[in-house]
Amino acid sequence: STANEMLTNGLNFENYTVQSGTPGEVGTVYHFPDVFTDVDATITIDSLVNGARVGNIDDNSNGLGYKGAFQPYIHSGGVIGYSYVVFSFRFYKKGTTESAPLDIVNASALDIDGNLNLKEFCEVRMGSGSTATYMSSTSDLSVLQMLTGQFKGENILGIERSGIDTSAFSNMFTTTNTAITGFSVAYGTNTLIPTNGARQFSLYMKGFNYPDAATLPLELLSFGAMLKKTTVELNWITLWEKNLSHFEIERSLDGRTFQQAGLVFGVGNSDFKNSYSFKNNISELSAPIIYYRLKLVDQDGSYGYSDIRAIRISNSKNEVMTVMAYPNPVVNEVKITIPDSWQGTEVKYDLFNANGRVVKSIRSAKASQTEMINMSDLGRGFYVLKASNGTEVAQQKIIKN
Repeated sequence: STANEMLTNGLNFENYTVQSGTPGEVGTVYHFPDVFTDVDATITIDSLVNGARVGNIDDNSNGLGYKGAFQPYIHSGGVIGYSYVVFSFRFYKKGTTESAPLDIVNASALDIDGNLNLKEFCEVRMGSGSTATYMSSTSDLSVLQMLTGQFKGENILGIERSGIDTSAFSNMFTTTNTAITGFSVAYGTNTLIPTNGARQFSLYMKGFNYPDAATLPLELLSFGAMLKKTTVELNWITLWEKNLSHFEIERSLDGRTFQQAGLVFGVGNSDFKNSYSFKNNISELSAPIIYYRLKLVDQDGSYGYSDIRAIRISNSKNEVMTVMAYPNPVVNEVKITIPDSWQGTEVKYDLFNANGRVVKSIRSAKASQTEMINMSDLGRGFYVLKASNGTEVAQQKIIKN
């Protein structure tokens, strides 16, 4: 079948020409002929973020990687934090401008590595119905579902791996979807020291059989944690469920080592929202912060993890109308702990720079005790976080390094 052929042989990206625009600039369209039987493709540079630029759109000249893979050279943006390039892929019936839906598309991001000061990442956006598969035992890579149909694999170990190899499962992940006419990919780096150096990336349009395979389910719509006296109440909602078996509630006292704290069975298969809850008594625990995550386990044994939620334990007997930000100073993500009485209510978070301008604004319809704000894209300096539940306001100074 064509689906089996796509899994085995994949799509082939070679012999491109510039269809329109100037090479390396936003809006430039590259034409790739015969990526599959009677199918052509285009790749467009959608955006260049935080100074990132394209050095070579598809480089196989040094013999690294795979000739049929899409292998751009991307220069980091000379900033601290994230810089990246967004590419969009479109499939057409050969020699026409008529869209060609493909039975199955596998996009495998290979060789996502880095060093102490730079970590590579790839974010694949294939839309509703897509899944991400990776090796669950990897310590090199973090693979997360950002939004429905949007998966991000980012290096976390900071070790350079030689070559580009499809057997290096620790540094790769595969995103898959069916009956699509296109998708988009963001490729770039997260840097601690500004650099304009070039990195070669490789997107191989094939599927692979991963050892210790984990597949990120797409079901989770929201996940929150609230502290009520000596009990942590976890609430989550699934948007839909496909072959879901159960949820394992995992707890950690250090944010690294997690142990199972409970189990909740899922509906299994549904096309509508389902709500779940779990209560955990923490009266015997003395840790200042307790971390929770969900392990979503499918009926075939594959699984994925939710984002981590943190609960901060206060020794104060009288609640003070303040918010607490940590770590402070912050490099990437800052955690915001709100007053107990605000939990479960609508809370707005505004982040002001030193000039008094709002640089980030987030609204949580049903706030958890601890929310996270990504500040990796902001410059160094002083900021003020203002949090409000509609009737009460609290603020906290934050230093960004």
